[in-house]
Amino acid sequence: MNNRLEFLRKAKPFHVLPEDVLRSVTDLLQEVRHKKEAMIYWQEITKMKGVDILVEGEYESFFYDSEQNKRVIEHHHAGYCYGGISVLLNRKRSLRTVIAKKGTLVYFLPRKDFIALCQAYEDFFHYFTAEFGKQMLNDEYAHFVKKPAAFEENFIASDQLYSRKIESIEPREIIACPADTPIVEAAKIMARQKISCLFVQDASLQLMGYVTDITLRDNVVAQAVDVHLPIQQVMDNPIVAIHPQAYVYEAILLMFSAKIRYLLVEEQGQYRGVISRNKLLSEQAQSPFVFIQSVKLALSVQELKRKWEKVPDIVFQLLNRGVKAEIVNQVITTVSDTIAVKVIEGVIAEIGPPPAQFVFMVLGSEGRKEQTLKTDQDNAIIYEDKANEQREQVRAYFLSFADLVSARLDDIGFSYCKGELMAKNPKWTHSLSHWKSNYASWINQSVPETAMNVATFFDCRYIYGEKSIMTALKDFLDQALQQPMDKFFYHLGNNALQYEPPLTFFNNIKTLSKGTQQLINLKKAMTPIVDGVRVFALKHRIFHTNTGERLEALKAKGIFSDQEYHELTQSYYYLMSMRLKKQASQIISDRAAPDNYIDIKALTKIEQVTLKEILKTIQNFQLKIKIEFTKTLFGV
Repeated sequence: MNNRLEFLRKAKPFHVLPEDVLRSVTDLLQEVRHKKEAMIYWQEITKMKGVDILVEGEYESFFYDSEQNKRVIEHHHAGYCYGGISVLLNRKRSLRTVIAKKGTLVYFLPRKDFIALCQAYEDFFHYFTAEFGKQMLNDEYAHFVKKPAAFEENFIASDQLYSRKIESIEPREIIACPADTPIVEAAKIMARQKISCLFVQDASLQLMGYVTDITLRDNVVAQAVDVHLPIQQVMDNPIVAIHPQAYVYEAILLMFSAKIRYLLVEEQGQYRGVISRNKLLSEQAQSPFVFIQSVKLALSVQELKRKWEKVPDIVFQLLNRGVKAEIVNQVITTVSDTIAVKVIEGVIAEIGPPPAQFVFMVLGSEGRKEQTLKTDQDNAIIYEDKANEQREQVRAYFLSFADLVSARLDDIGFSYCKGELMAKNPKWTHSLSHWKSNYASWINQSVPETAMNVATFFDCRYIYGEKSIMTALKDFLDQALQQPMDKFFYHLGNNALQYEPPLTFFNNIKTLSKGTQQLINLKKAMTPIVDGVRVFALKHRIFHTNTGERLEALKAKGIFSDQEYHELTQSYYYLMSMRLKKQASQIISDRAAPDNYIDIKALTKIEQVTLKEILKTIQNFQLKIKIEFTKTLFGV
């Protein structure tokens, strides 16, 4: 074993793995000797059962052309790992033909264990993607690489579906007209240019709005508006733009959340062009974004319920394709937001327009855009302050409104919050001034319960209504957080230490027994990262709600080192991936309600060791929290 361990420490990319993981890998390796000139793998035919790490001897790899001539010949020696690209990229079929030379000895690592390492350690995984990229620079090599027959079977390509950037999409030219252009002339420009989106410029040639076919239908024809009026009287806004380095999936999610069909591409303060949602969706034909569009078109609560019931299948497929957990979270959250907005709009259409501007906000995991398949309602309402004689009427409307929204969400599958942290609870539907008073009181009292109220509502996120109301509340909180509050942060820091990672003195995982199962609660395991990162974000007035975004902002400010950022991000999303996959499997295969438990015995040895490493990372993070917020390594 020691010889194997020493060998792996120097073999790429195994050298990037933690020591404990390497030790577990050595137990999984099988020694295989090959005869001289033995054909080990045949290109596009041999199904790879795992990967080979050369210990002694030599592999010769090449492509056979149509005349059975060897092409792109390479020779590989001790330390080389063959099969990784084939498993990840080529539907588990050997990409090349491989012949063993005299005295060849390899360590064979089974495919399931190799995949587990790729999913757990990004540097390990990216070694193979980078290696493939270098090879593809060789035109002859690229010529012989065949495109996989089934895209969804391709581990890397499916991941690249979510790593494609806006710069890879050719935008259309921006066509604009002056704000005083008559409506009828604007329509003629659209017809002449064969465009469905015309932008509107102010006197300084700055874009101030836009007009689409739908604008003309809803704002002009349906309202019988005089077509000689200036186009600015019926135009839509706001103008929304995205950087060319943003990801395509981010652009689609932005379009859905902002309820727009056109997005400007902006770089260094200049607009380069415009892209439509239809174009992006057509580029993503095999993605879940087409499904999100179908959710937007749903016409009833029952139809929304059926859509929500399909989400576990989408989640399971995405995770099996190797799509990152943070992207899967965003897909779930976007579907959930879309459903909530549809419900809100339906209720308003039924009971009439609200008597005051308001914000419907979500909290908890949905507020952090980290929703899983085991979810309940966490929401609240803030409405604008009104004169005394209107207060009772306004409040009565929003409480009735919240009751209907919550009931319909419950019907769809978003169960009532057991702690009643919902807008239907009168405690969490109030005017802006009342909410400001709440925050001030919670911060000034600085006891554990009120500190946790601030933490809970720090994870709030707008999904419907007047954004400026939430902006005003956050500005108020930003000012409050600039005051000295050691006691307040002590309580928040102490809360992040309540869960102790389940490790024994000898760093074995402590589990809960349930029949033959040995369980660990993945949600509880993730909680210290969520709570700890939140308290650091509060301390440094970082108003991102997502844990990953908070980590990135804390790293940018120098609060977390690159290593801390990397370890916490990897740990958090590895646990999230396990949690999502388990929940999807429970719903799809077991027809059971999802929970947050994983049976340790159901994990591979690599997964068990990785989980142990993650729990150690969480322990180290809690030491940082103790030092920063409780002023002692030993608690209080």
